[in-house]
Amino acid sequence: MKYTKKDRQQLLLETIEKNPFITDEQLASTFNVSVQTIRLDRMELSIPELRVRIKSVAAHNFGEEVKSLPLNEVIGEIIDIDLDKQAISILDITQDHVFARNGIARGHHLFAQANSLAVAVINDELALTRKSTITFVKPVKAGDRIIAKAVVLSKDTEKNSTLIEVTSKVENDTVFIGQFSMYRMTKS
Repeated sequence: MKYTKKDRQQLLLETIEKNPFITDEQLASTFNVSVQTIRLDRMELSIPELRVRIKSVAAHNFGEEVKSLPLNEVIGEIIDIDLDKQAISILDITQDHVFARNGIARGHHLFAQANSLAVAVINDELALTRKSTITFVKPVKAGDRIIAKAVVLSKDTEKNSTLIEVTSKVENDTVFIGQFSMYRMTKS
């Protein structure tokens, strides 16, 4: 469908409002225009590029600070966190993350994103992985954006243990599921 510039820009605003993590390439495909046209529309509308939007959402959603590890040690970018409850991170898969011969992401990158998110959601100075059970559901390729969500399922104060489930998705497709039994220093 062909949109007028005014209609396209209005729809662009609405689309980014609903999903601030949408890429220029996805927008171009949605509106059947070039990536350059999307970038020009964003500039005219004063909509920042994706990286800036992600940081803005993260800054807005961070009510609490990660205690269990420095943010620069988290694989991916945490965009939302509620300590001891849930957290969300984003990881963009680049050519550096994939096997050269088939373009499929190496599994340790998906695991690292999920595991570091499971550590980050723990409201303690020390959190370590005791045990994990993981399932790779679908292959991930270069250019995919993985959105991982960690949810605290239970806490065992006697064993200083927390059970966390992490589900990673590309668009709406689940690509990875992991359950992480985490050791924490205190019994909170």
